[in-house]
Amino acid sequence: MRQFPAFFNLSGQRVVIVGNGEEALRKLRLFVSAGALPVIISDHAGPAHDHEVASKAISMTMDDLPGALETARLAIVAEDNPEAIAAIRAARVPLNVVDRPELCDFTVPSILDRGDIVAAIGSNGTAPVLAKSIRTKLEALLPARIGDLAALAGHLRETVKAALPDFSARRKFWERTLTGRAAELAYAGDLSGAEAAMRAELATPAGAGVVHIVGAGPGDPELLTLKALRLIQEADIVYYDRLVSDGILSLIRRDADRVSVGKAKGNHSVPQGQIHELLIASAREGKRVVRLKGGDPFVFGRGGEELDAVEAAGVEAFVVPGISSALGCAASAGIPLTHRDHAQAVTFVTGHAKAGGVPDLDWPSLAKRGQTVSVYMGVGTAGTIAEKLIEAGRAPQTPVAVIENGTRENEVRAYGMLEELPQLIEAHGIKGPALLIIGEVAGLRGDLVVGPAAATVSTDVSIPTEKVVSA
Repeated sequence: MRQFPAFFNLSGQRVVIVGNGEEALRKLRLFVSAGALPVIISDHAGPAHDHEVASKAISMTMDDLPGALETARLAIVAEDNPEAIAAIRAARVPLNVVDRPELCDFTVPSILDRGDIVAAIGSNGTAPVLAKSIRTKLEALLPARIGDLAALAGHLRETVKAALPDFSARRKFWERTLTGRAAELAYAGDLSGAEAAMRAELATPAGAGVVHIVGAGPGDPELLTLKALRLIQEADIVYYDRLVSDGILSLIRRDADRVSVGKAKGNHSVPQGQIHELLIASAREGKRVVRLKGGDPFVFGRGGEELDAVEAAGVEAFVVPGISSALGCAASAGIPLTHRDHAQAVTFVTGHAKAGGVPDLDWPSLAKRGQTVSVYMGVGTAGTIAEKLIEAGRAPQTPVAVIENGTRENEVRAYGMLEELPQLIEAHGIKGPALLIIGEVAGLRGDLVVGPAAATVSTDVSIPTEKVVSA
């Protein structure tokens, strides 16, 4: 660390800015937002004088610089002005010279401002554009209303201190509260509800936990929503499905408990009712619970059943959507699920019935042209699905795509026609999880050869580690 970071309270304090150009204007805006009393030093008018924010500053000339420095906390030189630099040095006022880090006593960081939450990213003045890029990434990660949550915590700070004089107990309270129900209410804009939740938590320090039913997306960790990522990293315990990728599981904090409750075809190692009981019991222990489900929890994920069970038990629950497997797999393969020339609708169906076998679907409706049918959990029943669709009127030569482990490093894509769907799956050893895409859109990729004559293997340059097969 070549520079020591610090936050200055500049409210009502004088800051001298030498210059009148765009750089001076940027610094003027910055210091006005910090509550400072800027002084613009320049012998000529410019953008810093003409902008409306200039009304918040005092304008002086170079002759006035020595007097202005007598009460200045900081000074910025935003132009080539050796005379001003020398005068500031003589006055022993901390100095920043724009784009001249070798002349600076301090550098101005890239600032993320969320009210009471402020983050500053510095690069020792060597790479300000990189610092800005990092700030942009942090802005995406931090909830927009995290500053409101901090302000609320500050408002209740003395109340909490009086109720919990023990430092350790107070710390545990804030750890629990600032990542629990009160935080979620604050992030949703319900500050009165958040305060009520904090006060209720304070009245019962043990507190009740909360359950978050979270969609993990199709597998690629970078396709997680920002909210899902935050909740995974805040959770005390995570109950996860078989389809959640190892890359996503690695994001769970190391001291959190993780419990596999995944199901495979014909093997429900943890019955659904027992999953409900586990979620409820963990929340009643005061834990932050995440139920992590592949894809979207409300698309063939039984998330609705879990939400009903948890809420019926009087436990607070929230749902975080995820990118459904159909969307993720199709996008990864470059297949548009809708297309103005080929598919004006898309239908999501499951190939697995509640009691096993083939589901009782509206096959005539699914067989109509001008739509895409995306089948979840359809590998085991692919032959029957193809037969039903063809019997209902879908053309045997309808293009199909089978995508196994979509968006992951071991993704496999197989392309062919509806009449050869089971042979296609068998030929390429596809076991699942896989998505079936049925419709003209499955044959739109220019590099695809649809039909039994094709037997090429190629690697998509956009996903260099995947195996892509055409049938």
